[in-house]
Amino acid sequence: MMKWQNQTFIGYFWAPVENQADLTEKLAKFEAVRITQYENHNISRPTYVKTNKFTDIFQKIIDTYGIPRYQEANPAYLTIVTFPFFFGMMFGDMGHGSVLFAFACYLVFNAENLKNSIIGTLLPARYLLLMMGFGSFYAGLIYNEYFAITTNFFGSCYNMNKWENINMATTE
Repeated sequence: MMKWQNQTFIGYFWAPVENQADLTEKLAKFEAVRITQYENHNISRPTYVKTNKFTDIFQKIIDTYGIPRYQEANPAYLTIVTFPFFFGMMFGDMGHGSVLFAFACYLVFNAENLKNSIIGTLLPARYLLLMMGFGSFYAGLIYNEYFAITTNFFGSCYNMNKWENINMATTE
């Protein structure tokens, strides 16, 4: 947003408050640059969401559908819990979940070595994959499912022998 006014370019920009000292120091090296802070203006403020390696992929998922406005609640933190949980409910299998979890663990623990490899493209999503694998494994444990084979860790409230006896009685 540069404007030409009286042989001067006037530019407006936003920067995080925590970067203000560093930014002022770098711009002070130029003689023609003067920094002034304007508080009373009608320019709409942009949204800035500080992320780290863990929260970045969840914020990108939210940004895909819409960026929250300035000082609006950010749903990315809720997504950190709900996205892997719903994935696990849809893809609940201990076997597939453990494979996904193990692959994500490999990505998390070998991130520095994999940066320049073809697998390095998955590094930004490594924590998402880790939580999705755990969610899938957990839901598979609840569903008694291991590589689409029914398991019976917790027992059943149904007497399956009763149904076999009824079927045998009708065939005789």
